[in-house]
Amino acid sequence: MRDYLRKHTNLPVFLFSAILALAFVSWGVTAPSHLGAIASDINNWITQIFGWWYMLCASGFLVLVLVLMCSRWGRIRLGPDDSRPEWSTLSWFSMLFTAGMGIGLVFFGVAEPVFHLNDPPVGEGGTSQAALESMEITIFHWGLHPWAIYIVVGLSLGYFCFRKGLPMRPAAALYPLIGKHIYGPVGHLIDILAVFGTLFGLATSLGLGATQINAGLNNVFGVEVGATSQVLIIGLITAVAVTSVMLGLDAGIRRLSVINMYLASLLAVFVFVVGPTVFILELMVNSTGRYLQHLPENSFQMYSFSPAGSEWLGNWTLFYWGWWISWSPFVGIFIARVSRGRTIRSFIGGTLMAPVGASIVWFAIFGGSALEGILNDPDNPLRQAGTNDAMFILLNQLPVWPVLGTLASLLAILVVSLFFATSSDSGSLVVDMLTNGGDPHPKKAQRLFWAVLEGVIAAVLLAAGWAVAGNATAALTPLQTAAVAMGLPFSLALVLMSWGLVRGLNQEQAHRPGRRDRYVYPSPPRE
Repeated sequence: MRDYLRKHTNLPVFLFSAILALAFVSWGVTAPSHLGAIASDINNWITQIFGWWYMLCASGFLVLVLVLMCSRWGRIRLGPDDSRPEWSTLSWFSMLFTAGMGIGLVFFGVAEPVFHLNDPPVGEGGTSQAALESMEITIFHWGLHPWAIYIVVGLSLGYFCFRKGLPMRPAAALYPLIGKHIYGPVGHLIDILAVFGTLFGLATSLGLGATQINAGLNNVFGVEVGATSQVLIIGLITAVAVTSVMLGLDAGIRRLSVINMYLASLLAVFVFVVGPTVFILELMVNSTGRYLQHLPENSFQMYSFSPAGSEWLGNWTLFYWGWWISWSPFVGIFIARVSRGRTIRSFIGGTLMAPVGASIVWFAIFGGSALEGILNDPDNPLRQAGTNDAMFILLNQLPVWPVLGTLASLLAILVVSLFFATSSDSGSLVVDMLTNGGDPHPKKAQRLFWAVLEGVIAAVLLAAGWAVAGNATAALTPLQTAAVAMGLPFSLALVLMSWGLVRGLNQEQAHRPGRRDRYVYPSPPRE
């Protein structure tokens, strides 16, 4: 066993990550309210003191990736000059989209625009103006900024791994700054932070997803909402994820991602056709225009002279920015892994534009349908709906035969389940790469271990929440908040990664046939 661990894992990262995971899960199980209070206090302190830093970082990363896309470096490939993409554009987009945003779009597609309609940062809620602003805010939270954050990690790792011969781990992007010290304590610390954010982000998302699936099953079949149902749901999703991850990246994750994209598209088309089609189209155009028009203003909006707006900013925008940063190692590493052979320009353009466009369409269809229903009927149940049941309430209100509404709800349940399964299997792949030293082809046994562990953590925390506080989120949300707090230290790592990437690109030289790049940085041999 010792020889296996030395050969196939980065032992310091693996052991410290395992100890940290065990400690936080134990804390979440035995004292969820205590963990929640401390995590919430830390996160509130971060947003109050360093909110300006989050806003500068997120906007700075967006400017950086746009400059890189348009620069002379855009023609450089993530790999040797003769390398080409491993997967088709559709397969590639399906994999990066389901890993990066698919979960959240289903979870918040209806609920978030309604939240902002009821409680805008400034002004009166419930009005048509608040509805327009709610769509603008939602697109801002899910648009260019989060994908720019992901691209910083994905582009850095894709460049240094596939072109420069370094392992696929966040610390590799610091090689131009600290050289071989990436294999020491500094590199290990960055990787441990990445494991923490990825593992607990996925586990809490899996648990919260189980609550939404349970709400859908309760809506359609009357399945009881409770710990037993939700633990069983986690078990089924984990089984699908394990099957997918054991089949491998091409036969498992890619195929499941493509299937899920088709199913999600089918659900969106159904709601678009039977819902308020003209209103959705008008809102889509209007919201996109408002988003682009106010993008510079919103990117630096701190509500300095509005206490209510400042509080709203901390609860929403700054929380999101911390979440995207803490989530970036997972999404960034995964999209780097599936993007070998693409040019920097095509990588940034595809990763930035396609998911953002799909997100705008999704929110316009589902969020727009909900807003239209609420504006026409202020007493619409959607106005008080939560994230778990909002999607299913909307589907039940569509002007179709009841059987079609039921089929749509079943399709939504399937889409949610597969989105969580694809995130779990891709997350298992990423966590294994983080703990094995950056090998992009991890062993099956280790992928199985991490996939099962994610499900176990989610199930244990969910059951503890029900046992201690009588609800699913009592133990899950504190751990999510703790993971979001990791966004602050990892934001510093992202700034250093950006610096390392620019320095590495500056060292690029014109390649000649048969000539080896003198700037390849070989990994040290394993002991």
